Amino acid sequence: MSDKDSETLELEEDEPPLATFFHVHLVSDSTGETLNALLKATTSQFAHAKPLEHIYALIRSRRQMEQTLAAIEAAPGIVLYTLINQDLRRMLEIRCNELQTPAVSVLDPMLNAFTDYLGLEQTKKAGAQHELDDAYFTRIAALDYTLSHDDGQMTWDLASADVILVGVSRTSKTPTCMYLANRGVKAANVPLVPTAELPPEIFELRKPLIVGLVASPERLAQIRKSRLGGLNAVGSADDYSDLDTIRAEVLRAKRLYAKNGWPTIDVTRKSVEETAAAILTKLSARRNR
Repeated sequence: MSDKDSETLELEEDEPPLATFFHVHLVSDSTGETLNALLKATTSQFAHAKPLEHIYALIRSRRQMEQTLAAIEAAPGIVLYTLINQDLRRMLEIRCNELQTPAVSVLDPMLNAFTDYLGLEQTKKAGAQHELDDAYFTRIAALDYTLSHDDGQMTWDLASADVILVGVSRTSKTPTCMYLANRGVKAANVPLVPTAELPPEIFELRKPLIVGLVASPERLAQIRKSRLGGLNAVGSADDYSDLDTIRAEVLRAKRLYAKNGWPTIDVTRKSVEETAAAILTKLSARRNR
């Protein structure tokens, strides 16, 4: 093999693998949120898989199902479905079998396991999780609370919070609180500002779970510089993204958390969902105690 051929082979080996595009049909008698979440969780395990999503929500009549089946036939692929109506399920399963297209009822294993364990019958009600029940209004109240207690607002009213996040600037306090609120958790957040002390009332709270958020100074500096963007910032803005200043901020924050016995979460390499999941775990353990 010549040197030129060897170089060509090395280049070919270094090329990233091509993405695999495929059709996925999400068929639901409700909003389709469950299917969408499961699809994302599954495809995240296949680095080069790129699903082309086709969503069919609120499918509750034969006519709707016939239109859905025509669309599946036009672009064959994997079919994921959540359907309570047995006639509609049968229509989908028979046609997918004829098209030799895999069709997966994603909730069946869980529903069957719960039925066996609990010894109770299923309600077989489409979209039951989206009813305007107490849980729904709890989420709405939590979102309202979180919006009005963002970034240190209304600190005199923190006693009614479920969770309070404390952290220096750019530790994802607000998006994490919004995620928690969507789960029905009243979440407030209070920023740690170098030139100011925390409101004294926060140290007297007993009901809320107070969590301290930190991140690596290098990562914070990068995010803050990006935040400043093309602004002609001077003075305090320079300190805002200065690495040594940020190191001092993070050290002060860690000492504060340790002094008050507040659990700490490092968000440097965590998504908002992962941070929220860690907080929910701590909140659940606290409530169970």
